[in-house]
Amino acid sequence: MHVGTLSAVVFYFRAQLARMTVAWLQSCAGRGVSGDARLAWLVLLGSVPVALAGLLFHSLIEGELRSPLVIAVTTIGFGLLLWFADRLGRRVRDTGSLGVRDVVLIGLAQALALIPGTSRSGITMTAALALGLTRTDAARFSFLLSIPAILMAGGYEAWKLLTDTGPVQWGAILLGTAVSAVSAWLCIHFFLRLIERIGMWPFVVYRLLLGAVLLAVFL
Repeated sequence: MHVGTLSAVVFYFRAQLARMTVAWLQSCAGRGVSGDARLAWLVLLGSVPVALAGLLFHSLIEGELRSPLVIAVTTIGFGLLLWFADRLGRRVRDTGSLGVRDVVLIGLAQALALIPGTSRSGITMTAALALGLTRTDAARFSFLLSIPAILMAGGYEAWKLLTDTGPVQWGAILLGTAVSAVSAWLCIHFFLRLIERIGMWPFVVYRLLLGAVLLAVFL
């Protein structure tokens, strides 16, 4: 499903990603670091924590932490944290002002998304808002940061499917991926258009309600 989301993100930001890729390759060749190259390097840096956390704690995440109680608590807790960051954040910075420290903190927040119920986009936007980014720039950087993370996770899951000796329902997987891609593109399109106006409160309310339902059902 996340591979569908990845394709939507890449397609939506294709022009910016093309500029970032060209600028990054030029910086690797010693031709200077432009704004697009710097942003590309920061996205790569911010992806390191989640990669390391995934390798070190994969069995813990897939085992002990995957319980309804953990999901309910993280859904509510990180929902409240998103509300505080949205209310208290200064919302005056853009992605061009991000430094290494900022990106490391956002990257560490992204690593927390490996805990079920956390929401990768939610926790990275929470960290970006807390650091003073505008809602739109927090969302844009979160989407860009998702690309390496989903690519790594999707590649790992695809490898497991390809090497699985049992039957694989490729038709269902492809259909789910396609639906995920379309819905994700629509979400990104309307989310970026509305986020500065509506803020984060609809998503906070959703997370609180979902967490309450999980607690009511499983406790």
